[in-house]
Amino acid sequence: MENRGGSYLQTRQVLLLFVWLGMSQAHAEPGRLSVVEETLSGAMVGNLMKDLGLEVAELSSRGAQVASNDNKLPLLLNVNTGDLLLSEPLDREELCGSTQPCVLHFQVLMKNPIQILQAELQVMDINDNSPTFLEKEMILEIPENSPVGAVFLLESATDLDVGINAVKSYAISQSSHFHVTMRVNPDGRKYPELVLDKALDYEEQPELSLILTASDGGTPPRSGTALVRVRVIDANDNSPAFEHTFYEVTIPENSMLGSLITTVSAWDLDSGINGEVSYAFSHASEDIRKTFTINKNSGEISLIGYLDYETTESYSIIIKGTDRGGLFGKSTVRIQVIDVNDNFPEIAVSSFISPIPENTAETLVMIFSIRDKDSGDNSRMVCSIPEDLPFVLKSSIENYYHLETEGALDRESRAEYNITITVSDMGSPRLTTQHTITVQVSDINDNAPAFTQSSYTLSVRENNSPALHIGTIRATDSDSGSNAHITYSLLPPNDQQLALTSLISINADNGQLFALRALDYEALQAFEFLVAATDQGSPSLSSQMLVRVLVLDDNDNVPFVLYPLQNASAPCTELLPRAAEPGYLVTKVVAVDRDSGQNAWLSFQLLKATEPGLFSVWAHNGEVRTTRLLSERDAPKHRLLLLVKDNGDPQRSASVTLHVLLVDGFSQPYLPLPEVARDPTQDGEDVLTLYLVIALASVSSLFLLSVLLFVGVRLCRRARAASLGSCSVPEGHLPGHLVDISGTGTLSQSYQYEVCLMGGTGTNEFRFLKPVSPNLPPQFPGKEVEGSPSLRNSLGFFSDCT
Repeated sequence: MENRGGSYLQTRQVLLLFVWLGMSQAHAEPGRLSVVEETLSGAMVGNLMKDLGLEVAELSSRGAQVASNDNKLPLLLNVNTGDLLLSEPLDREELCGSTQPCVLHFQVLMKNPIQILQAELQVMDINDNSPTFLEKEMILEIPENSPVGAVFLLESATDLDVGINAVKSYAISQSSHFHVTMRVNPDGRKYPELVLDKALDYEEQPELSLILTASDGGTPPRSGTALVRVRVIDANDNSPAFEHTFYEVTIPENSMLGSLITTVSAWDLDSGINGEVSYAFSHASEDIRKTFTINKNSGEISLIGYLDYETTESYSIIIKGTDRGGLFGKSTVRIQVIDVNDNFPEIAVSSFISPIPENTAETLVMIFSIRDKDSGDNSRMVCSIPEDLPFVLKSSIENYYHLETEGALDRESRAEYNITITVSDMGSPRLTTQHTITVQVSDINDNAPAFTQSSYTLSVRENNSPALHIGTIRATDSDSGSNAHITYSLLPPNDQQLALTSLISINADNGQLFALRALDYEALQAFEFLVAATDQGSPSLSSQMLVRVLVLDDNDNVPFVLYPLQNASAPCTELLPRAAEPGYLVTKVVAVDRDSGQNAWLSFQLLKATEPGLFSVWAHNGEVRTTRLLSERDAPKHRLLLLVKDNGDPQRSASVTLHVLLVDGFSQPYLPLPEVARDPTQDGEDVLTLYLVIALASVSSLFLLSVLLFVGVRLCRRARAASLGSCSVPEGHLPGHLVDISGTGTLSQSYQYEVCLMGGTGTNEFRFLKPVSPNLPPQFPGKEVEGSPSLRNSLGFFSDCT
């Protein structure tokens, strides 16, 4: 057996070599390729450049690929050489059965532009199957009176190979009574017949044994054998005869099992047991025996297996009617299978591209084919996709389609599409197949970052700690991936004097803003700058946003006293007439605070006084007034300590020292008070010193102007000095030596004063100040006030400052 197998392999290799040589010498028809079955994997079937007239560069650049309707054809395409290779051996019997020739259809798909080329692959048969008999032992009952030349049917052998490799001849072992001949059925199948050469004699030899051999036409040939046992019986001189020699019936392929197909009938002229006829299939293939059965007594043919029009369209069955004497008759039954719409349409995807880039018009998404195994209208199909999608379905050749985008897509509007491809046949009832694909849309950088707010206003309290987080700028990007990754940066300010890089920094990744140093509200109350948000796309896109930073005031400045000035070399003295009424305005403390808001709301408080119950200060305006009438027991000199404090948290304050001198109507000589030691806490220089100097200079200018006006008054004083101790107040229009001072300062009333200058003194001091037309202050109605020191306190005219 081993030697026999080795010889077979060598013979097969030689056969394959000759076949390939023949193929290489023959000019292949364009689109038609051939290969011998059982060829090893990796063998070249053909070259598309030679067989289809294609270029190698065209195959590679256009993305050529091989596809078949059922995607079962094991072919691989080398796009670099154009060679078409086998990925696994082919079995012709498995692919095509008894169909001859065995032609498999496939397509060569190319993109950009789309082109589909039809091609065929013919699988050549080799002799790899031996003939076999379904029945290994045949029993023939032959009457002894059978004439010489009588013919007896034998079961045929089957061979899965086709053509010359199929069953070619039959032979029987040497016998003096019989020889075998071969007949051909209408369907092309060959079957043997046993021919009687010599009359049989039951008494001489009641039974004979013969070996029937079936051989094919392959090289080397293959064969199969079966035992034929001939039983000799007594004479039966009439053979059964069928009512019809040919029956033709039709049956739908979806018929139920057990369905009656037809009934055959034969009769025999003999009587008795020789006239009884039994029915059986003759030369029936295994497929027929699995699908149909016949009642041997009634001749009814029934269905025992499922029919499939797409596999077998018709069956041809030989029915043999045999009597008890061994004589027989035969008839042929042809069963035609009717197609019904029992196959759903099929979709075979050849190429699918996902994701596809947005903003690209008419992009190829998928190439696919459809088929229906039914026939006629049952195989006609329509293909469609939903109408509300931006995709279009186009037909290339018959049953081939490609799916494209209808226009540019926008990933930000929709990033994914579920497309259902519906294929329906035209049968009754209609059968439908659906195939759903998911198409992803890839992003391109077509959206600039957008800030989450229309404007940004941030606030930070002054005197902040360095690197303080003051706020976050946020932007979003509708794109995805790196196209949506945003970085933040500061843009150069329009104000070149604003040192933005020393004030603010921004975290490029999350947009957090930080104050780099402590801010001073008094120096910088607000500033603006631009922030840019830039994505990481190519090219990158950016947006700008104006950010305003407000510096919030902190209570970091103590109140500053403008009047009376506390840093002078000598203190100022306020004059208070002993005749002053309660509520008399002694002076007004003027102070400012560089802070803002409630941090600059000042209040005044009397902390300490020589005579605690004599003076009071108004908390809101700093006016120092008397609280009672003066008496002779009151000291002539008074020192007041006032506290000026703001409304901040924590509160800050400053102290003010006032010196008040009691005088009798301003007529007694001025007695200077002893110098008060300077408060060392007031020696510090402040930014407001410049403004104070300007204010004092303005007041001094007004003072000089007033002195010039008082020159005329002084001349009047000298003219009357001999006769008058005081200046009388004229009625009606004021003379030129009188000064009218309106309460435009901190006083709410208007006063007129007569100024009298004392001659002959070394200091040219004011001796008294008498009101000409006194006005009553609102807090003391009905009482006269001889004089008001508000004017001299506000302007410094009547303060005795040394």
